[in-house]
Amino acid sequence: MSDPIITTAAAAAVHGLSPVDLFLQADIVVKVVMGLLVLASAWGWAVILDKEIRLKVLNSRAGRLIASIQKELPLAHLAPDFAQTTSSDPLVQVYRAAVDEYARSADLVATESQRDAVQERVHRAANLASASAIGHLQSRLGSLATIGAVSPFVGLFGTVWGIMNSFQGIAASNNTSLAVVAPGIAEALFATALGLVAAIPAVIFYNRIGTDITNYGKKVASFIGVFEIELSRQLSKKGERNGLRVA
Repeated sequence: MSDPIITTAAAAAVHGLSPVDLFLQADIVVKVVMGLLVLASAWGWAVILDKEIRLKVLNSRAGRLIASIQKELPLAHLAPDFAQTTSSDPLVQVYRAAVDEYARSADLVATESQRDAVQERVHRAANLASASAIGHLQSRLGSLATIGAVSPFVGLFGTVWGIMNSFQGIAASNNTSLAVVAPGIAEALFATALGLVAAIPAVIFYNRIGTDITNYGKKVASFIGVFEIELSRQLSKKGERNGLRVA
């Protein structure tokens, strides 16, 4: 009759408990679950790093670009600070849209009502560009919500499946020793752990990045307001030069 201590030691040697060993020893279904969760976690971190770095760069530029509008620069062309900034910057996209609309409408400013119409068109063009730019910032953010919501359940499925296999192994071997049960249960619980590893950062950064994008959207709205004030001032000066009565 074999010694239980020797049997337990031999079983522990056969069944490693490192993450790699748990993956290699798992059932094919549990392996698929683990693989999906690892891919989901990798994708989630790729989105998180991309958004965090991009928002940090955009926020660092925002103050400088907004300040450049307050220098009473001519609005018929791109200001130097905007011309030298990448065209993917939301503030640059908004500024280009507003300047382009103003350039197309500049010859139409002959009366005060036409001046107001130009301001309204510029306002709409800037808001449309702002909505498009903020929407682009929010792209792929929904995948973090999906990962955060689904990953724990995917991991739980792998755990349930692995525990079912463990109990089937116990029934087949007619042995309830912890050395027999522990490896299968460890493999199953590892799937739950991977699900949580994927889900927790996704949920945390989904909320954080969503708040950061909302705050940046407020900066874009402030930028549009500053631009419209400067535009109104320049249109008023133009109206005075043309002999128009400025309200």
